[in-house]
Amino acid sequence: MDKISTLLRSIEPIISLTEEEFQVFFDLFEVKTLGKNEFLLEEGQICNFIGLVNHGVLIYYKSLYNGNEITIDFAFEGDWVTSNESRLSNSPSLINIKAIENSELLVIKQQTLSDLYIKNPKIERLGRVLTEQAFLKIIRQSVDLQVLTATERYENLLRQFPEILQRVQLYHIANFLGIAPQSLSRIRKELFD
Repeated sequence: MDKISTLLRSIEPIISLTEEEFQVFFDLFEVKTLGKNEFLLEEGQICNFIGLVNHGVLIYYKSLYNGNEITIDFAFEGDWVTSNESRLSNSPSLINIKAIENSELLVIKQQTLSDLYIKNPKIERLGRVLTEQAFLKIIRQSVDLQVLTATERYENLLRQFPEILQRVQLYHIANFLGIAPQSLSRIRKELFD
């Protein structure tokens, strides 16, 4: 996918930039390529960036002391990727972000973004809205986990990410839904038979 189009499509619903403003903004991003299973961010590192997925899939997950992992979220084309708690507090990240297929991102450093906020209120608005959207997503996920059945959560996930079954291992999907892989197999059988 064209990098300029990816960025434009992502910001146009939120802010309107002149061609010159957009070019200045676009030029501040670096292209970062990740191979399958390569980390964008590892737990314990301080996240000093925000990225936009141009192509590929990434997962957010937490490593547990017993060696297990808890899948927290997914990022596909057009999704912004960061560890907000680390980036905004300048503290070590509690999570990992890893590519699960070859991926390309547009990445901007937090300090560069903060400097731009001062120069251009439109970019500051973009940052605020993106952070608000991330916050609302976390609230929805938390409520869904508490009130929806596993089947309802799975159906919501398929609506939100129609291509997820072709691109993400069922283990990660089950983990994200908070169920055992066997339970996901049972749900899939009930829905698709």
